[in-house]
Amino acid sequence: MTDITGTEEQPVGACEEPDAQPTDKETRHTDRDAQNAQDTQDAQRLRRAAAWRAARRALARPPMELPLRERLASLAAGAGSVTDLDRPTDMYGDGVVAELEERVARLLGMEAAAFFPTGTMAQQVALRCWAGRTGNSTVALHPLAHPEVHERGALGAVSGLRTVHPTAEPRLPTASEIRDFDEPFGTLMLELPLRDAGYVLPTWEELEDVVEAARERDAVVHFDGARLWECAAHFGRELPQIAALADSVYVSFYKTLGGLGGAALAGPRTLIEEARTWRHRYGGLLFQQFPAAITALMGLDRELPRLPAYVAQAKVVAGALAEAFAASGAGWFRVHPEPPHTHQFQVWLPYPPDVLGEAAVRQAEETGVCLFRRWFPAPAGPPGISYAEVTVGHEGLEWTAEDVRDAARAFMERVDGAATV
Repeated sequence: MTDITGTEEQPVGACEEPDAQPTDKETRHTDRDAQNAQDTQDAQRLRRAAAWRAARRALARPPMELPLRERLASLAAGAGSVTDLDRPTDMYGDGVVAELEERVARLLGMEAAAFFPTGTMAQQVALRCWAGRTGNSTVALHPLAHPEVHERGALGAVSGLRTVHPTAEPRLPTASEIRDFDEPFGTLMLELPLRDAGYVLPTWEELEDVVEAARERDAVVHFDGARLWECAAHFGRELPQIAALADSVYVSFYKTLGGLGGAALAGPRTLIEEARTWRHRYGGLLFQQFPAAITALMGLDRELPRLPAYVAQAKVVAGALAEAFAASGAGWFRVHPEPPHTHQFQVWLPYPPDVLGEAAVRQAEETGVCLFRRWFPAPAGPPGISYAEVTVGHEGLEWTAEDVRDAARAFMERVDGAATV
């Protein structure tokens, strides 16, 4: 039995016999081992970061990896292009923050939008508001959705919401799964794209059918659109058409647009006014937020128009990787999805993460080419399978298919070398 904090309750009487306490020597030994492990992890992290920064070529260079000096310089250099620098700074959400909210509402074709310091808070508030309006606190979503995997059970622990899963398949639910689901729910939340399943999306017709199935059950639809910006190319629709399917939409400003942080919740004006009240109650009405708001506006100007090119180039990169892995004798591998639905996708290889991670760092150090960054153990399947997430950004537009194949061959040479050590 598990309580709402996610900790398991102990059976009655389980604590009647206390465990033997560790000796001082054993405690010191354990502490030393833990510190040594932490020191090793810190050294590896610093080495990876140094290799990434020094690499002359990369498929993407996320702004959050830049030193503080460069991020501040970029903010100062670009701020004047998106707002009047002689205006007063924002206070409790006015000024440039309100300007950003208005722009997002227009971009998504929604009546209003509210800026939030985090996407976690924005969605907590949205789903809580919908629960009050529908009278049903149950949210249907995917078990790989962000609130289920990355928020420590916040929907239940903080907002008193209950979650159910119409499907566990590594994709968004189908219309039939929504219609046939045997529990009532007030809100259907769809993460577009579903990041932890490989940044996957349904087709446009499938998305329309799923939304219609939810409407038939008198449920509202909320889009977790942390990466909604890059979905337009896959759906072949403009952002307002996509957002119009939902009752509310959340978007992020740092995942794709390169902002310092922050998010927005967009929807009907009455919902957004209620959301502002809950934002205050949740501690999200910050005194000043102009740096995040300005970088969000900069990202909308700079990155949003480039996204279709990033998505197209991701298909080139994914295809070249698959060709190189097949030719290298890597054995089993997977590029998922193939072709990618957005400018991000997964690569799976049959080696442990430390072997692949060492090969990736060595490649960046020795050749100046950063093809992969972090490798992780596969969440399902046999041991020894790992995956990496690949993002194609502005820097990746310069790569040809042959560049990718060459880099993949060089990477696999280092994998083979590390695996035989």
